[in-house]
Amino acid sequence: MKITKPLNLAIVALAGFTFACGGGEKTSEDNKSETVATPAAPEKEMSLEEKYQDDPIYIKGLAKVKSSDCTSCHMVERKIVGPSYADVAAKYETTDENIEMLAKKVIEGGVGVWGEIPMSPHPNLSLEDAKDMVSYILLLKK
Repeated sequence: MKITKPLNLAIVALAGFTFACGGGEKTSEDNKSETVATPAAPEKEMSLEEKYQDDPIYIKGLAKVKSSDCTSCHMVERKIVGPSYADVAAKYETTDENIEMLAKKVIEGGVGVWGEIPMSPHPNLSLEDAKDMVSYILLLKK
């Protein structure tokens, strides 16, 4: 009987050790390695300027906007005094009617559509130039 207790204790210890180490044979299913999908690196979000840099409407309109005083009140993706160009683009569809209407607003100025701060008129701007500028702005949808 004296040998039985140490033998039982040894068997229990061996079983505990085996269990703790994950003993036993591995089946073919246990050997399958899990494929962990690593998320792809998120693509760098392209700015609106990068997106349209080769578009002729963009190039022509941007040149006219930069040569005017538009940038003192407007930015492409951020509101300063007036709305961002992207916000204007989101509000209006690109139609001939909207281009005409917005070009006239640029020339005549206005207040109330985007708040109480008035947009100053630009009477020296031709309708054609204003249309080019508005066409550029309407490209900038987010």
